[in-house]
Amino acid sequence: MVAASACLLGYYCRYDGRTSPDPALLRRISEGAVLALCPEELGGLPTPRSRSDLDGGDGFDVLEGRARVVTPAGDDVTAAFVKGAFAALDMIRKNKIEICFLKDKSPS
Repeated sequence: MVAASACLLGYYCRYDGRTSPDPALLRRISEGAVLALCPEELGGLPTPRSRSDLDGGDGFDVLEGRARVVTPAGDDVTAAFVKGAFAALDMIRKNKIEICFLKDKSPS
């Protein structure tokens, strides 16, 4: 089994309520079991939601408390992103996932 960002699999869970299916990924995994993950939703954020960006560093910096995740309006959504990241990690570990396909440029 592999894991993949749910939006890449055709789920409507992007921040703007849309999807970003990846045809090459869908072909590659068409015959196997897939764990669909949306860390933002796992962290409690709604769909649709405001776009979010890293502020002050990268994901490692967020986990170390040196950076945050914010919306264009300045709302700090760091806690939801961290919660969702750890929820996704827990699901990956419980399902013994060895390969993950994640959305490029997503703050999660």
